[in-house]
Parts: sequence; structure tokens; C-alpha cells
Amino acid sequence: MPVRVEKRRFSVHEYNRMAEVGILSEDDHVELIEGEILEMSPIGSRHAACVDRLNRLLNRLADLSAIVRVQSPILLNGNSEPEPDISLLRPRDDFYTGGHPTPDDVLLLIEIADTSVERDLEVKLPIYAQASIPETWLVDLPAETIEVHSRPDSGEYRETVRIKRGETVTSRTIPGLEVAADDILG
Repeated sequence: MPVRVEKRRFSVHEYNRMAEVGILSEDDHVELIEGEILEMSPIGSRHAACVDRLNRLLNRLADLSAIVRVQSPILLNGNSEPEPDISLLRPRDDFYTGGHPTPDDVLLLIEIADTSVERDLEVKLPIYAQASIPETWLVDLPAETIEVHSRPDSGEYRETVRIKRGETVTSRTIPGLEVAADDILG
């Protein structure tokens, strides 16, 4: 007879409290997804370089129309606080000092995947769609493509466009935001 194992799920409050009291440290590369504390994939040099390229490009292109954040938490709901690689947020004078951004604050999320393509597609993108994040880009480094996911509805993105080298990624939610795929992929 199989043994049923119950999982203990955590709230965002409990998760943040674990960090406050030292159960989780800054060295723990984890995020809270649907109540589970999940270890994040190690960041290799190719992944880090892509984050740096995008950070530089998007800060220049977004100018004052968005705050660009790198690998910082987004409070999706009471049980999920992922850390996307890049977030473009609605501008605020306080730069979200009072609390992490919520779905209403997010213009665009970008996940960069070197070894985590499946996990990002099967775990992270669905929770972003459920939270009605208007647009998510998945930079698939092994395939050298960028997938633009938009029009969230009923927990999934209804539109997906795949961009290859030599093409341009155009944001569906930020007017005028266009980036050459080659500039993202390096």
C-alpha cells in the first residue's frame, strides 16, 4: 500500500519570516511558488551575461516609462513570490520601498532559461498567467529563441510568438519597446 506524504505549504508571510529569523539566508537561492520553497537553478555565465545585456538594454529603452528590476521578488498572491530574472514595473517615486510589486505593478516579466526551460514553461509561466501578468518573455538560450507570451486568460497565455535570431522582439504591453533578438542572445 503506497504511503501518502502530506506536503507543508507556506504562505508568503511565513516564507519571509523564515528569512527574517535566519532559517533562510541570502545565500539560499530559493523562491516561493504555490506554497512550496523551490531551489532555483544555478546561474551560469551565459545566463548571467544575458541578464546583464537585457538590464543595460532595457534601462536605456525604458528610460522613465518603467522601473527595471533584476532577480527581485514579485508578490503574486499569498502563496507565491517568484524572482523573475527581469521585471519591468510601473514607475513609482518610492521604487516599491513599502513592499514588493504585485501583479498590478508589472508591465513585463522576463525569464532567462539555460537549464530551466521546462520548469519555466510548466511552473512559472502558468502562475504568471494566473496572476494576469500581461506579458512574459522566455529567453530560451539553448534554442536561441525568445517566446513572447501575452493575453493571459483563465490561467494561461492565449498568444505566444517565437522570435529567432535576426528578428525583433516587440512588447505587446509597452509601446515602442523593441529589441533585436541578437542583442538579447548575444
